[in-house]
Amino acid sequence: MKIGEKVPDFEFEAYHEGQIKKMRLYDFRGKWIILAFYPADFTFVCPTELEELADYYDEFRKNDAEILSISTDTAYVHKAWHDTSKAISKIRFPMVADPAAKLCRAFGTYIEEEGVSRATFIIDPDGKLVAMELHDNSIGRSAREILRKLQAAKYTREHPGEVCPASWEPGKETLKVSLDLVGKI
Repeated sequence: MKIGEKVPDFEFEAYHEGQIKKMRLYDFRGKWIILAFYPADFTFVCPTELEELADYYDEFRKNDAEILSISTDTAYVHKAWHDTSKAISKIRFPMVADPAAKLCRAFGTYIEEEGVSRATFIIDPDGKLVAMELHDNSIGRSAREILRKLQAAKYTREHPGEVCPASWEPGKETLKVSLDLVGKI
């Protein structure tokens, strides 16, 4: 997947709202989508990230976004983790099962030798990829930073001709794109 490209539809199983369900990525069309790929259930860094995403979930929802966490575990393993972990029991977003690594491979996040993935993608309401972050599995993500990136992407979509500078947050000043400046910087 590349920035600016439309993300194709995918069908998958997910553990969500106490049930194992069949879902599609296009079920979330019209909303911002956060795809949070993580290595595996019952691990060390993953519950810290997912708990933090769960803690920020209402903020993501206020920004018309849905979070989908994705690992190569089955939906049954997601359910077992949700049922037994205090941190993971906070999750209200779909926990996507990708045991054949189809989504991981499609998004280019799969580490073949390890059979795992860690990456974040932000997809706009039209299904276009607007942000992505890939990194080593030993490095945890910040839900606050993912939210900030979502808010910046949302702002620039709603305000054509404006861009968000480094560390921009809602309420801070943006920059206006001037054709006179393009090529001079």
